[in-house]
Amino acid sequence: MKITIVAGARPNFMKIAPIIEAILNKKKEGFNINYRLVHTGQHYDKNLSSTFFEELNIPLPDKNLEVRSGTPAQQTGAIMIGFENELKQNPCDLVIVVGDVTSTMACTIVAKKAHIKVAHVEAGIRSGDIKMPEEINRIVTDSLTDYFFTTSKHANENLMRLGVPTEKIFFVGNVMIDTLRKNENRFKQPDLWNALHLSEKKYMVITLHRPGNVDEAQQLQQLIIQIATLGNKYPIIFPVHPRTQKLLSRLNLNFENLHYVKPMGYLEFNYLVKNAFAVITDSGGITEETTVMNVPCITLRDNTERPETCVIGTNMLVGSDPLKIEKAFNILVSNRWKTGSIPQLWDGQAAKRIVNHLASIYS
Repeated sequence: MKITIVAGARPNFMKIAPIIEAILNKKKEGFNINYRLVHTGQHYDKNLSSTFFEELNIPLPDKNLEVRSGTPAQQTGAIMIGFENELKQNPCDLVIVVGDVTSTMACTIVAKKAHIKVAHVEAGIRSGDIKMPEEINRIVTDSLTDYFFTTSKHANENLMRLGVPTEKIFFVGNVMIDTLRKNENRFKQPDLWNALHLSEKKYMVITLHRPGNVDEAQQLQQLIIQIATLGNKYPIIFPVHPRTQKLLSRLNLNFENLHYVKPMGYLEFNYLVKNAFAVITDSGGITEETTVMNVPCITLRDNTERPETCVIGTNMLVGSDPLKIEKAFNILVSNRWKTGSIPQLWDGQAAKRIVNHLASIYS
């Protein structure tokens, strides 16, 4: 069985690491299974890309398409051209795509046009917001996928409503949590910890990258001013995504408690998250990690494709509504935040389940 695994952006790397490990373990058991790893190059900043291969012990990609930046259409086209050539030169039985980035959608289309089966890891999640690029990627990918590996019963229900046969849906859990659990004892205290005199549960972390929050100066300015002001009793660490940096460089948003830092590697960033008093984010993946690490999470979005992090976990949606943000901070600082629990099958064994299912299908 020949598998091509696609990775393109930071969240992908955390999802493919346990899948590769599970494939290698299955091979040791005597099953005829081999993989080829293709990095599209969608993320090329060292701290958003290559650092993750080093930290998570992922073998170097067999091929890097080196797509780099561009408009969504430019990136999609470049990925499709590069991946089409890759599949012609290296045929396979199955393409595994993960998540919901541009690479996920583009490589799925190419694989299906080449009459190759596609397995989608993290299938079926939906925000209901078609303005999100990721939502379009999810819809297109799942309309073409052959095998759907899901993280939650919510995702299963979404797929069944679309008419996906139940025998193609495999509820396996969350591969991001596989990576989190495996590396939790390796989390690394960043240099800024001592430089900023941080201590456990006495600071906050913020991340912003979604277009609705970072592409418009007034919106970004309003969010940062309110967060820095409401959290004025806490140091706030802000690893700045390259997308956000472009606009921030033109704004004069300086607060004594707000510390802008460069993007961080997986081990250092998650050390900060695990020990934070709270996280403020617009990232879906971070809401999963905070749920498992039992860290309060305020999400600056009106919707989420991961409702289990709100229903079961530690996440609260506030959008960009100043009143909702203030209410969430008041609950937080008065120590009235809800107690979360861990969703079903988020146990560190998702990748093993995925590979066992594939072995059964292709045996």
